[in-house]
Amino acid sequence: MKTGLETKCIQEGWKPKQGEPRQLPVYQSTTFQYDSSDAMGRLFDLEDTGYFYTRLQNPTNDAVAAKICALEGGTAAMLTSSGQAANFFAVFNICEAGDHLIASSAIYGGTYNLFGVTMKKMGIACTFVDQDITKEELDTYFRPNTKAVFGETITNPTVSVLDIEKFAAAAHKHGVPLIVDNTFATPINCRPFEWGADIVTHSTTKYMDGHAVGVGGCIVDSGKFDWMAHAEKYPGLTTPDESYHGITYAEKFGNELAFIEKATAQLMRDLGSIQSPQNAFYLNLGLETLPLRMRQHCASALAVAKFLEADERVAWVHYADLEKDAYHSLAEKYLPCGTCGVLSFGIKGGREQSIRFMDSLQLISIVTHVADSKSCILHPASHTHRQMTDEQLREAGVAPDLIRLSIGLENTEDIIADLRQALERIV
Repeated sequence: MKTGLETKCIQEGWKPKQGEPRQLPVYQSTTFQYDSSDAMGRLFDLEDTGYFYTRLQNPTNDAVAAKICALEGGTAAMLTSSGQAANFFAVFNICEAGDHLIASSAIYGGTYNLFGVTMKKMGIACTFVDQDITKEELDTYFRPNTKAVFGETITNPTVSVLDIEKFAAAAHKHGVPLIVDNTFATPINCRPFEWGADIVTHSTTKYMDGHAVGVGGCIVDSGKFDWMAHAEKYPGLTTPDESYHGITYAEKFGNELAFIEKATAQLMRDLGSIQSPQNAFYLNLGLETLPLRMRQHCASALAVAKFLEADERVAWVHYADLEKDAYHSLAEKYLPCGTCGVLSFGIKGGREQSIRFMDSLQLISIVTHVADSKSCILHPASHTHRQMTDEQLREAGVAPDLIRLSIGLENTEDIIADLRQALERIV
């Protein structure tokens, strides 16, 4: 039976049998018991499916991963301890020392640092590109050792929209997958696989959880990238893994499961960035109301964006649902039901005035977090992007006066009233 996203948010993942709990249980156990040594041994050989240690897999986690997989239209998924872990695993699963990846320069500051600093120390080079470059320009950045392309559906904090088809076409022309972080849009507002993306990541800490109670991440595979067709580029998937009895993942599990099976068997086994079952339980509760919340976030954010756009004390506003926004046409194409509840803007008078404005707010709180039920605000140049140089900030499109505003689920007029009184205080 084909169902809509609202139904999938409620019904997918946990499928109770007769007499089992209707609600997803928390399997709060590190280990799982078996009747024989052979039964457990077959799990370690990847000959049978099942659970033996929560560092690798847990029934609560797998049920939630299956729900997110269904929402994205993928073939396999895994939960991770954070969105950062999801992005790291997604790239490191196919890149090793000596390899290269291409990433949009407008991505979240933490991910920028992950690729540009931490993974550089591991021997993996990253070229950051302006995501608005032409197809022809993008083509010139590929190298023989390029293994992946990475971007965000809606960038954090500049809220620009990625031209997914353009990046997918370039990636596939050079025989590499496109990885898209779909955190801000969620699968409710955009499903990147439908536009050519191969792998999707999420910080489930944001809208999916929705209440700022559990850190987590997720990786979803489309199952469409043909690893064996590019076997020379991806030996980790297409040649025997001696640490798992010579299994060749792409042959044993096919395109549908190979990527996630390898990420579980190798990376989760060795690095252990598992999401706690309790956090997965909270995440599942958040997913049940995701469609309702996203509609309200978008409606309120558009009203706030229009208010700010009309205020003479505001220098500029970036929100792709505004008709005058530079990314409005891309938003209409990829996110016709709305983008998200996050927008960015600047106050006339520059950086100091922006900080004074933020400090004058009463309802909206200054926090590192974003995309949950409470409205919150941040000055990236002073906070999340603090480690970046001015040149790197400019490359990422982060102006010194840029304010990131995340619209929550409070009464829209109350949010606008708080913004108005803060603006009046700085004049």
